[in-house]
Amino acid sequence: MALWTDFAAAAPRIAEVFTRRHAATGYLCMLGTLRPDGFPRISPMEPRFLEGDLWLVGMPDTAKFADLRADPRFALHTATTDTRVTEGDAKLWGRVEDVRDEALHQRFAEAVYEEIGLDLRGQRFDQFLRADIVGAASVAVGEHMDVTTWREGRAETVVRKH
Repeated sequence: MALWTDFAAAAPRIAEVFTRRHAATGYLCMLGTLRPDGFPRISPMEPRFLEGDLWLVGMPDTAKFADLRADPRFALHTATTDTRVTEGDAKLWGRVEDVRDEALHQRFAEAVYEEIGLDLRGQRFDQFLRADIVGAASVAVGEHMDVTTWREGRAETVVRKH
């Protein structure tokens, strides 16, 4: 699995679309998880970058985090509101890893406080999930539509649609 910095080096086109769309939507993404009954669950969330990694952190005791405790597989899609996808969109998938590092948790809390004023400083995080990415895809629209895909261990592949 690839951490964000490794992924961004291996799949720079997709990483650029993801980070641009992620920022443009106020960090809103749609998270796909697997419910206990096997059906998919789609939940809004605001993943954050810190120290070269992508973190899926949020309100404790929610169904999406219970899903990830039971099955760490996820899909994450940038929020798209334009049916023509003129600004592009991106999705990535992989597994999460719960990182138990209190000093890191507090650096994250400080960064969130500085960025949006939400004060999580001094609080304990029940789950602190790092995204380990195994695949990704993006769409970029210009004169043509370019669909870029990536799988761990492979190079990005671009298919141009007319």
